Amino acid sequence: MNIMMMTNTFTPHIGGVARSVETFTASYRQKGHRVLVVAPKFEKMPEDELDVVRIPAIQHFNGSDFSVVLPVHGDLDAAVEEFQPDLIHSHHPFLLGGTALRIARARDLPLIFTHHTMYEQYTHYVPGDSQGMKQFVMQLSTSYANLCDLVFAPSQSVAEVLRRRGVHAPIEVVATGVDIKAFNQGSGPGFRAAMDIPADAFVIGHLGRLAPEKNLEFLATAVAAYLQKDKRAHFLLIGSGPSEQIIHQIFARDNLTSRLHHVSLLVQPLLASGYQAMDLFAFASLSETQGMVLTEAMAAGVPVVALDAPGVREVVVDGSNGSLLPDQSVELFADAIEALAQLPPARMNLLQENARSTAWRFSQENSAATALALYAAVRQSQQEGKHQAVADNEEYGTWEGLMRRIRVEWDIFKNIVDATDAAFRSSESQDKEQL
Repeated sequence: MNIMMMTNTFTPHIGGVARSVETFTASYRQKGHRVLVVAPKFEKMPEDELDVVRIPAIQHFNGSDFSVVLPVHGDLDAAVEEFQPDLIHSHHPFLLGGTALRIARARDLPLIFTHHTMYEQYTHYVPGDSQGMKQFVMQLSTSYANLCDLVFAPSQSVAEVLRRRGVHAPIEVVATGVDIKAFNQGSGPGFRAAMDIPADAFVIGHLGRLAPEKNLEFLATAVAAYLQKDKRAHFLLIGSGPSEQIIHQIFARDNLTSRLHHVSLLVQPLLASGYQAMDLFAFASLSETQGMVLTEAMAAGVPVVALDAPGVREVVVDGSNGSLLPDQSVELFADAIEALAQLPPARMNLLQENARSTAWRFSQENSAATALALYAAVRQSQQEGKHQAVADNEEYGTWEGLMRRIRVEWDIFKNIVDATDAAFRSSESQDKEQL
């Protein structure tokens, strides 16, 4: 198949969506499929990328580490024509997601959409953030999903949320897979030595994009609270983003800077070594749809302490491969870290083995095979439908092609109108409650 991936984030941006697109792209290509990735331009992009079309974009939108694509896609039409995609896979409902919808409708191709993100958790990047804005993005992403032939949900809990919100398009659970072999390798002791972490330290780790929606102020506070009780404990932080400063401030406030070890970026094979250097992975995000770093940590045999949330509860099994906490309490989180740190070696070894077993369920091979089978099914379904339409009335097919171009613009406009209406109704309701 010729698979066209359209995403607003891609390498070298660090984040779950970018890594998901990279992982699936690599897996599909290994299986003999062609993949064209359409993504924004980013600073320090790789050179000589294989089958990647870059779109001009505004860098560091509103102080974030995101790029926002500009509505000028000069050579995209020519690239699409040359590639001849069999299907379009959109990874966002906005920006390039709209372009994906237009291309799919214009070329009569299946459109698949992965609902990677709980978008209402990211409205703080948009001027005028409010409850009404959150309602707007939820309505807009739901409407977009209903214009697609198939929706991928990264976890079962996200699939349930989407159905409750009114997504009636077919939904299938397809998690981003982890390269088990890659994360089984690496040198934890060597990484500790390089980071000046004592060999006998109890290392609490975290990896990811350091941004407010990841609940990192709470996480840093809880980890620091534990470090104050355990002099042998250190915190290994891997990642970069706007929350770096507050994390460092918390550790400085508690005189723990010497036990905070921060590296901004790691790629394989050092990434695996970073995980291998950890005894425990700490995670407090409530905005995930899957939490890829959890499966990566577990592939390295690292148990997890995390808050119960969609995308997390499918991975972390309380008492089996870590601790899943029902409440956001600094004391409770620090106590959970302490409970695992004090486990006897045999019990900790069991948690580590259970973590590795969990990761196998989310292997890259399994996820790619599932996605490709669903691609084939939706293509077959659409082809049968087109065949029937042509058989019934060939002239109708020509008319339908012309109308489709008009309808796609109307559908996009209607999404915006409906979402705006929902936002205003939400704001009016809040105003009445306050009165």
